[in-house]
Amino acid sequence: MIPGERSVIVLLSTSPEETFRIGQTLADGLRAGDVVALTGELGSGKTCLTQGIASGLGVSKNYSVTSPTFTLINEYPGRRMMLYHLDLYRLNGCDDLDEMGYSEYLSGGGVMVIEWAEKVREAIPADALFVMLTYLEEKVRRIELSGGRDRIGFWEKALKEGGC
Repeated sequence: MIPGERSVIVLLSTSPEETFRIGQTLADGLRAGDVVALTGELGSGKTCLTQGIASGLGVSKNYSVTSPTFTLINEYPGRRMMLYHLDLYRLNGCDDLDEMGYSEYLSGGGVMVIEWAEKVREAIPADALFVMLTYLEEKVRRIELSGGRDRIGFWEKALKEGGC
């Protein structure tokens, strides 16, 4: 494998529950320090996927995992590790990241999920898992995963075995 080589998986989710399960499966392969960069229009399933990731990381059901549009970041303790959930919808660009402590969260030892990651593309680590969600129909979403070939291979196998 060539260092830095990336692979892509394309999935079709036919329900919010399936998108949630895909998130749970993604969480199985996440490690401390990982970044999941989510892109997609409003209503494409970014928060639903994040809820599945939270579940897979062991975040208690007592926490309501919602998009932190106004607070910009929510922190959720999980059994496996912390989840840092950022929503950058209201950000103007990378200059705003310093004010929210972005670099501290990157090195915080948890998993960072970033909604609206396209707004700060140049600040996303190269080894991040990029997830593009596309609204196709009321309950149907196209989910494209892009990342390092070894990591994508893990998720591709796990998703097939999990029935996604």
